[in-house]
Amino acid sequence: MTTLIGPRGGPATPVEFDFPVADGLCDFSKLANVDLSGADLDLFPGDPRPRSEIRVVAAMSGGVDSSVVAALLKYAGYDVIGVTLQLYDHGAALKKQGACCAGQDIHDARRVAEALGIPHYVLDYESRFREQVMEDFADTYLKGSTPIPCVRCNQTVKFKDLLATAQDLGADAMATGHYIRRTLDANGQAELSRAADPDRDQSYFLFATTRQQLDFLRFPLGGMKKPDVRRAAAALGLQVAAKPDSQDICFVPAGKYSDIVQKLRPGAVEAGDIVHMDGRIMGRHEGVIRYTIGQRRGLGVATGEPLFVVKLDAPNKRVIVGPREALLTSALSIGESNWLGEGSLTDACATGVRALARVRSTRAPVPGRMALVDGVPGFVFDMAEEGVAPGQACVLYAAPDGRSVLGGGFIASTVSVA
Repeated sequence: MTTLIGPRGGPATPVEFDFPVADGLCDFSKLANVDLSGADLDLFPGDPRPRSEIRVVAAMSGGVDSSVVAALLKYAGYDVIGVTLQLYDHGAALKKQGACCAGQDIHDARRVAEALGIPHYVLDYESRFREQVMEDFADTYLKGSTPIPCVRCNQTVKFKDLLATAQDLGADAMATGHYIRRTLDANGQAELSRAADPDRDQSYFLFATTRQQLDFLRFPLGGMKKPDVRRAAAALGLQVAAKPDSQDICFVPAGKYSDIVQKLRPGAVEAGDIVHMDGRIMGRHEGVIRYTIGQRRGLGVATGEPLFVVKLDAPNKRVIVGPREALLTSALSIGESNWLGEGSLTDACATGVRALARVRSTRAPVPGRMALVDGVPGFVFDMAEEGVAPGQACVLYAAPDGRSVLGGGFIASTVSVA
């Protein structure tokens, strides 16, 4: 059950807003000097209703992006409700810089909502975030894969649970501060397209967004540049205008992933051998969770040749190392897939549809073709890709320009060049 926390910390009802709000504290006329040409504020093209009759829930994390989304929606004339998620312990989050959805960030979101004159609610999602995101994070590491908790969070807590709550609040749409574009094809069907700013594009983390969710979601910032977003916040006098972007994984203090896994699964981390792919035992490790595919530093083995982690054999507690060329991958298979392209994913693989694939959030999409790999959906690269890790996402884009998102899935297995 969702707990709604009102703007002063007390209980609140889901739909009735019985607290006073300060209207007009922000001077929206100051936005005249900000380039908003990239903002998508026509959320319902052709809808005859006045915008004041269209209710939009703005998902507010307390950062500058989501704050500006709420502000622009208010500026555009919509009936806006701000909603913030409390995902983990306030006290712990207060001590972590670059986090979101807890502590200071909730306070910041509340202050922005008050400045905009919109209702604001905090949803207590701690238990479901722990179950659906944090525990999955720990279990994925223990299986020898590399998780992407930001994808899981979007896939479950935000675009499933929060979206359902937004609908319960009578909203016509939910808007977020993600840098991605929602476009319409010739048939009026919603599609996902990469953001105008390639350095800010977040399509990798949103591949699991379903067609049904796209019908309800809006992404006003997809066509904007980050400096213009900050200028809009500064023009309105929002105190988050210069707030740093969130970094790393919100619930992982100081980037120590192994500490979180050990806390969530005490006793599950076991030592084992570091083994060369030729069979030589090179040393010992204190848990496969401390390693990732492609890692070179911190292996703890002395050798005259550069060695990289090429495989994690979790069932046998082995970290497999080898030369760099052993990292080259010719193909991969995917699981837990989501398909937004024409027809079905299976048909696309069976017919070898040309596409581009992105296997890390920091890498550019590379060309290849859809295929059935070991009998399941997958992708074959035109040129071998290095360091492809199970557990990460393989996000697929339409060829040849890679503008539209076709979908993707979590990498289940890889096919080595060697």
